[in-house]
Amino acid sequence: MSNHPKLAALAVVIRKDQALLVKRVNEPDAGLWGLPGGHIDRGETALDAAVRELKEETCVVARPVRYLTNVDLIVCDGEKVQHHFLLAAVLCEFLSGEPRPRDDVSYAKWWPIVDVIGGKIACSEQVDQVVDLARQGL
Repeated sequence: MSNHPKLAALAVVIRKDQALLVKRVNEPDAGLWGLPGGHIDRGETALDAAVRELKEETCVVARPVRYLTNVDLIVCDGEKVQHHFLLAAVLCEFLSGEPRPRDDVSYAKWWPIVDVIGGKIACSEQVDQVVDLARQGL
């Protein structure tokens, strides 16, 4: 593992009263629901990475609107850091497509926002907070 955090982007897509979530296949957070997203390529903005990863993982097309927040994801095994990501959460405007899981996700679907922020879904850390922030900012 590198001595530096990996940079990644999250696509936060809200449609009506629902948020688009994916179920992760790989660690960290395998088996948990989270926001579509992934690595930022060299020379790519987080805004562009968010919509690229969204399409790659779900077949959904969106337009990046603005940055919402940053999320530090640090997973430790005892005192040893296993994973460290700095995630840029990007609010995206839904344009088209129906969620279909691709790439490194096993499911992709629209979830009621009240279920996400109400803790009724097994989500990665801070997904509920980021979705609530997006809902408030719409």
